[in-house]
Amino acid sequence: MNSMKKVALALTLTSTLAFSGCGYNTLQAKDESVTAAWSEVENQYQRRADLVPNLVNVVKGYAKHEEQVLTEVTQARANVAGLKVDKEVLENPELFKKYQEAQAQMSSALSRLLMVQEKYPDLKANEQFKDLQVQLEGTENRISTARTRYVETVQDYNTYVRQFPQAMTAKVIGMKTKPNFSAEAGAAKAPTVNFN
Repeated sequence: MNSMKKVALALTLTSTLAFSGCGYNTLQAKDESVTAAWSEVENQYQRRADLVPNLVNVVKGYAKHEEQVLTEVTQARANVAGLKVDKEVLENPELFKKYQEAQAQMSSALSRLLMVQEKYPDLKANEQFKDLQVQLEGTENRISTARTRYVETVQDYNTYVRQFPQAMTAKVIGMKTKPNFSAEAGAAKAPTVNFN
């Protein structure tokens, strides 16, 4: 019986050493880091989406003739809210791209909405509008920071998943590289706003 315990102990130690060298635990930790970083991106996007109805309502009172801009912002917010965002988005490059495109549409619509203030001096002076604009600018900065952290976390994860020997472990347990943010087509060109 004593020799059976020794064999069992030896097998346990061998398997522990083998699994600790294969990167399984680190893969799990890095996967969780990516999920946490993504949660922060979502959190900041949600904060922005929550500000939009208030901003639209303030602008509505002043810019009655800007119905198209208000409709675009409302539609962009609805598109973002309509997307189901879960862990599957992080695993599927097509879903991730669709989510990224919806957020880019929201950013573009908000930019046009904020440009409306140039046409309406009373709106520009409105304290509620100023406060919402400051909150929105702060949120955009938070989104940028959260996205940067996410990009760095995904880079770290993807690099680790592709290295030997953990690449073999990742393949066995079904862990793949994750999609990352990329600049939208035409992002280097500033949007044109025309109030004619």
